[in-house]
Amino acid sequence: MSSLPPAPSRSADAGTSGGADNTSPSLRTADPSETLDQVLDGPPASTPTVSHVVEAGKDGGKLGAPLGLPVQFGDYELLAKIADGGMGVVFQARQVKLNRIVALKMIRAGQLASAQEVQRFHSEARACAQLDHPGIVPVFEVGEHEGQHFFSMGYVEGGSLAARLQDGPLPPREAAGLVRQVAEAVAYVHERGIVHRDLKPANVLLDAGGQPRVSDFGLAKQVQRDSGLTASGQVLGTPSYMPPEQAGGLTEQVGPAADLYALGAMLYCLLIGRPPFQAATVMETLKQVLEQEPVPPRRLNPAVDRDLETICLSCLNKEPAKRYASATALADDLGRFLAGEPIQARPVRAWERAWRWARRHPATAGLLAVSVSAVLEPFPASHCSSPPHADRERPNSGSHESGPPA
Repeated sequence: MSSLPPAPSRSADAGTSGGADNTSPSLRTADPSETLDQVLDGPPASTPTVSHVVEAGKDGGKLGAPLGLPVQFGDYELLAKIADGGMGVVFQARQVKLNRIVALKMIRAGQLASAQEVQRFHSEARACAQLDHPGIVPVFEVGEHEGQHFFSMGYVEGGSLAARLQDGPLPPREAAGLVRQVAEAVAYVHERGIVHRDLKPANVLLDAGGQPRVSDFGLAKQVQRDSGLTASGQVLGTPSYMPPEQAGGLTEQVGPAADLYALGAMLYCLLIGRPPFQAATVMETLKQVLEQEPVPPRRLNPAVDRDLETICLSCLNKEPAKRYASATALADDLGRFLAGEPIQARPVRAWERAWRWARRHPATAGLLAVSVSAVLEPFPASHCSSPPHADRERPNSGSHESGPPA
């Protein structure tokens, strides 16, 4: 097996969840010459500003806390930082003209952002803007203000699936129902030629009614129009939820089946409380994704139904062609499970699991085969043949056809 790829770049894990009050504190009277970029990059230390909130994640500050001093940003008032990632930061904001609460995402680096960061940011905005589905967070506006690129989205109040998991695994049927709805939204995305590439509980938000909504298309790939932003061998995404082809940097092979794997990893996490692969380091996690099989969910949580385990493990197949054919097929099978009907996925047999292991560990498998041969070789052939009287005891029933009993 080839050596592991470089450690993955961290995606902007910046969803749009939050639960801050929708009322806006009074605005300060700011110096007209003061720009948001000055506020973000170098404000007076004595004044609490957006830059302090932008850096709060590094200092242990809490997301969702009011800024204390809203900053005017074009037609928006920034109220609180609600999500923070390696590239992007998301604020709860009030759009003044329409008097509505939105989520406003901007590039963390501000005016210092590289051309590639700006291009990736606008790729996300374009991908989101063409999607209109109740299971996807909508985009309202894409723009630039004082050199700061931004786009506004729907504000989802209920928090993320990741936050929901802080209380432990979900009941199996609830987990199946949530992933079914997410799969339906992902099917809509795939129909429009877009692959999300970073599906995980943190990027699925729950609205006030508990309905899931997919967010953060920062790593989205348009299948028919490759932007060239991801070079061959480059690994982007979240290791615990990415399929082997993505973990191995095989970017040309990352298609809709990658999202199917991520949906299976998400279902696994909802059932068990952790993703199928999770190690102390990024590189060790990537190695697990590439080389190991996930522990069957029922071994860790006996409450998981066998059919639901089969659905989950079918998504997590390391070979893309052996996963579900589409997100719609996955959603339909989860629907069958919830309705008490037979599912279409079939469990992996023990011999197939052993064959997969041997293909990934050919050297070890070869040594094992030699060892078994060495153990069996001393036995004379007569020990393995039928006893002399066997033919006399066996009735002459003609040809024997193997298969399941009638």
